[in-house]
Amino acid sequence: MLRKVFKRFSKQEEVGNMKLIVGLGNPGREYEQTRHNIGFEVIDELSERFGIPLNQSKLKGFYGIGFYKGEKILLLKPLTYMNLSGEAIRAIMDYYQIDQDDLLVIYDDLDLPVGKIRLRQKGSAGGHNGIKSTIAHFGTQQFNRIRIGIDRPMGGMSVPDYVLGRFKKEEQAAVFEAIKKSADACETWLDKPFLQVMNEFNQ
Repeated sequence: MLRKVFKRFSKQEEVGNMKLIVGLGNPGREYEQTRHNIGFEVIDELSERFGIPLNQSKLKGFYGIGFYKGEKILLLKPLTYMNLSGEAIRAIMDYYQIDQDDLLVIYDDLDLPVGKIRLRQKGSAGGHNGIKSTIAHFGTQQFNRIRIGIDRPMGGMSVPDYVLGRFKKEEQAAVFEAIKKSADACETWLDKPFLQVMNEFNQ
């Protein structure tokens, strides 16, 4: 009986009052550091910055839970592959009872120059399959997001080949800065409403 009570108490301690930061990408070494995985790279930066190891693998995701600046945070990399990202986000949110206002999704964007970031509280998928899946599982376009520019392919390269390719050497500095700035925005969100963060980082 005591063991059952303890387990129930532990579950209550786990759920609710938590901010969920999701980076979109594809699992597997062959996809590491590709343009489509820049969301994963922001999660890696936050994991190191916040001291929250990604040490749990269940609910269709690879994630970690911890505290930073007095906020309880869950950092998530979906393991569903990009096109089914919404499945993992929905599963995590349902299990841990996370409010949609406490969700922030980070992903690559073809319509922004390399290294440029743009924060939004709502909007269409803009052709991004990970966001299409997320919208489909939520039934709404209203959720916080950080878009990171990767620019569009040139010279006739297809979009799939482009997003699954790696950044050029001359783009690395801008990419590094975008990852850092995106992580800064996430950290600022722990102290301020997202609208205020948006106004600050979209200058």
